[in-house]
This record gives sequence, structure tokens and C-alpha cells, in this order.
Amino acid sequence: MTPYASLADDFYVNMNLATEMELPSQRETILHFFERLQKKYPTMRKFYCRDKRDFVLEEDKDQGRYRWAAVESKRLCSGQVNPSTLEAALEQHALVLDLAPAFLSVSPLDCEALDLLFGFDFAYRGNHNALLAEALGVGPSLDRVAEIPGGRVINFEPSLTVALDEDCRTQVRISTETRTNAFQVRTGEFSEDQLSVYVTARQYGSLEPGMTYTDAIRRLARIAQDVVDNCVVEQILKPLARTISLK
Repeated sequence: MTPYASLADDFYVNMNLATEMELPSQRETILHFFERLQKKYPTMRKFYCRDKRDFVLEEDKDQGRYRWAAVESKRLCSGQVNPSTLEAALEQHALVLDLAPAFLSVSPLDCEALDLLFGFDFAYRGNHNALLAEALGVGPSLDRVAEIPGGRVINFEPSLTVALDEDCRTQVRISTETRTNAFQVRTGEFSEDQLSVYVTARQYGSLEPGMTYTDAIRRLARIAQDVVDNCVVEQILKPLARTISLK
């Protein structure tokens, strides 16, 4: 298992390549691309089209651990939920990116943005926003607002994006996503939804000369893992898990 498996109910690693030009959508091209991917991962057998233009190949989701990949009009995606190892997920993303130039005519020039996302989901039945505020705090400048008598927190999704170079082409973002709405808070009727914490390393623009997409995604993986290890595990994930366990 990955070192992050015990930190949340679900852990996943997603790759997204946004292109400047539209990706091919011809039947033969799409099928050949996914057939090549399936050759490496034979259990990826479920193929379907959504929204008339997005093509998806994925494994059975019933076991709670699965791979998936998608070709959209201007985005190539790959993901693995609850991977056996972090390297296994990165190998999948590297293969998808290695296949893209030959099968989908993707050039290193044709990169609007390349993302690698580490996602952590916590199942919680209750007010996600209030839970985040309790677990992480809202900061000294907002403490008084959070403590207004009779007040209830209904929107709190902290995020922070940092540029790692002078031209802001390489960035890392830590963000949260709650799935509680005002109606649920008002009625007190909550479903067990996923509260998510995301760490996204992103590179904007065409690749540097001599750099491949595989080189780029592994560089982003090192950045994301370093941020998770040093800025997220002890500061966000563990406090959140502890607060949920006490509810």
C-alpha cells in the first residue's frame, strides 16, 4: 500500500494534460489508443462514451481500487484510486503520456497545462464546512466571525496556490472541497458524502526542449509528494481524521 493509504478513506492520483488543440476523436484512433493501454492493464475492460465526445476506459469499481483513463476534446486524463503503490500510479500516467504522441498526435508544444493531483477523501455525515473550521481553524483574522453567537459555518473551503518559479509556470495548490449545502445545515439532514483534500502540482505551457511528458509528470510527482509529506499530512490530514473520529 502507499504511505498515504491510512490517512483517508480513499486516496487517488490523477493526471490531466490540457492541450491547446483538440485531440483526435476518430473511432479507429481512439480504439487503438485504448487497446494499447489495455494491453498493459488487461483488467481495464469497461469502455464507454459520455457527453458524445469524452471516451473512457476503466476497471471495475466494485473492489474500491481501480484504474481509469479518458480522452476528452482538449484533455487527456488518467487516474488510479487506492493504488497499491505510488509508483504503480505514476507508471500508468507515464504510459498514457508515452502513448499520446504516437496515438493522439500530442506534441510537447501542445501543452496548455499538465497536472498531477493527489486526492484524499474522508466520508463524513455532517456539516463539512464546520468540520474543516474545527479541525484546521479559520485563522486569527476570522476567529471572531466563526464565533458569532448563534452562527453556523456554511461555507469554508480553504485553499492556497504557490508559484515555485519566477515566471509562475510551475505551481502547487492545496485545496479542499466540501459537499454540504445550506439546505442540509438548515434541516439537519446530512448524507454521508466525501470531504476532499487536494494537492495539485501544475506546469503551464509547452515543455522545455528535450523534456518529455514522462519527465514532466515525474517532476510534478516529486513536488506534490514533498508538499504532502511536509505541509499536509501533519497539518491537515491527521487533524481532520482526528476530528472526524471524535464525532
